[in-house]
Amino acid sequence: MTLWPGAPYEYTAVAGDFVFAAGACPLDEDGMVVDTGDLEAQSAVAIDNLRAAFDQNGADLGDIVKATIYVVARERADLVRAWNVMSPHLDRAPTTLLGVSFLGYPDQLVEIEAIAVVQKPDAA
Repeated sequence: MTLWPGAPYEYTAVAGDFVFAAGACPLDEDGMVVDTGDLEAQSAVAIDNLRAAFDQNGADLGDIVKATIYVVARERADLVRAWNVMSPHLDRAPTTLLGVSFLGYPDQLVEIEAIAVVQKPDAA
């Protein structure tokens, strides 16, 4: 899956039952960062983009087995703000939460990468 036309990499890869997602960013369909300066709004868009990536590969957020959240943070409270938006969607999956100085796109405040296992229905 390509996140937006012109993206320099594939957004997801499938290996067996696993779906690997590159960092879901708060980008619109043109590859532009949305909601400049609003950590909570960017967190919600990143989750929506991750959900869309998994959906195109037969997985959903409940299939996540490992996630990493990166937050441009000046203090721990910034991490908590992003966590409070994202964690309800992660179904208690093992998650690492990291504060960083900056991320790949100008004005980007958050990014989430994840690995999911596609649950196949049992054959009858």
